[in-house]
Order: sequence, then structure tokens, then C-alpha cells
Amino acid sequence: MSMLTIEPIRRLFKKAGAKRVSDEAAKELAKVLEEKAFLISKEAQKLSEISNRRTILKKDIKMARRVNERS
Repeated sequence: MSMLTIEPIRRLFKKAGAKRVSDEAAKELAKVLEEKAFLISKEAQKLSEISNRRTILKKDIKMARRVNERS
């Protein structure tokens, strides 16, 4: 079960210019986005721990995103 709902995903497609979007396509993109978000979240959590913080900051997310793009 996806944590992201279909409607916001449909809006992303529409914003990108899609005329119609199937439920399966929206669900698949939601799955991909969740996987990516999970990986970035895990890396951001590691970065905050390295900095001796319990709070994940914006800079942790930005750095985690860069690290994740390389792998």
C-alpha cells in the first residue's frame, strides 16, 4: 500500500503536460517516488547522526539527495 495517494501524483502528471493518466501509472510513479524518498531519508538520518543531531535539517536532505544521485 502506497503512502502517497493517487490524486497528487495525477496532478504532477498533468502539470508535466499529460492529458490522461491511468491508475496503474499513478501508482507506479508513487512507488518510485516513495522508494527514492526512503533512500534520501535514510541518508539524511545518517548525516544528522554524524553531526551529533537528532533533528534532520534541510541541509541534510540536500546533501543526501546529492549522495543518492551519485549511486
